[in-house]
Amino acid sequence: MILLSDPRVAAVPSADDGEEFVDLREVPELRLDGRAADPAGAYARLRVGVVGRLLAAQRALPGGLRLLVVEGYRPYRAQLAIFTGYRDELRRRHPDWSPQRLHVETTKFVSPVEVAPHSTGGAVDLTLCTDDGMELDLGTVIDATPEDSADACFTDAPTIGGAARRHRQIMVDALGGAGMVNYPTEWWHWSYGDRYWALITGAPRTRYGPVDLAATRSVPVSAER
Repeated sequence: MILLSDPRVAAVPSADDGEEFVDLREVPELRLDGRAADPAGAYARLRVGVVGRLLAAQRALPGGLRLLVVEGYRPYRAQLAIFTGYRDELRRRHPDWSPQRLHVETTKFVSPVEVAPHSTGGAVDLTLCTDDGMELDLGTVIDATPEDSADACFTDAPTIGGAARRHRQIMVDALGGAGMVNYPTEWWHWSYGDRYWALITGAPRTRYGPVDLAATRSVPVSAER
């Protein structure tokens, strides 16, 4: 299992193709959940290429199922706040951990800001639902921590029930088949074009680098992508 704390992730050359963003609130083919909504609407925005892959993945789902997107782009400050908050929580729970172990354990749940996939617009947190919006059993809630779920949030966790395991495999088949990669400690986290994607797929560099969303604009995307 390769974690985001692995030096090989940070060593991937970072470049940005300049691909524009899409606002998922303008893509009716994809369901968007509001639990991570922010006033600026950053949560609803993703790169064009990622949205195209989500649409392709959704077309590959069994009948009656849809993707339910929870969060896309995440600004630097929000990423830093989540990272430091979880790190500090682990420090309180495990005062005997070394700084190195504390960092590694933190990155099982949240990425260090310097390699954060969400801050590129290339990562998305999502789950599965029925056509009428009812969420499927995926074994844990989105954003369940390794600490509190006893690692049941890991995509290949052996402790989850059969239905949840089948649903996770449906996601793996559809999203992996569309060219996205999963972060193995978070069944809900998938990305394309970022450093982690590049390392896992053998790409020589990233397609997307970290961006300031305020300096970008959204463009329409076709459901045929």
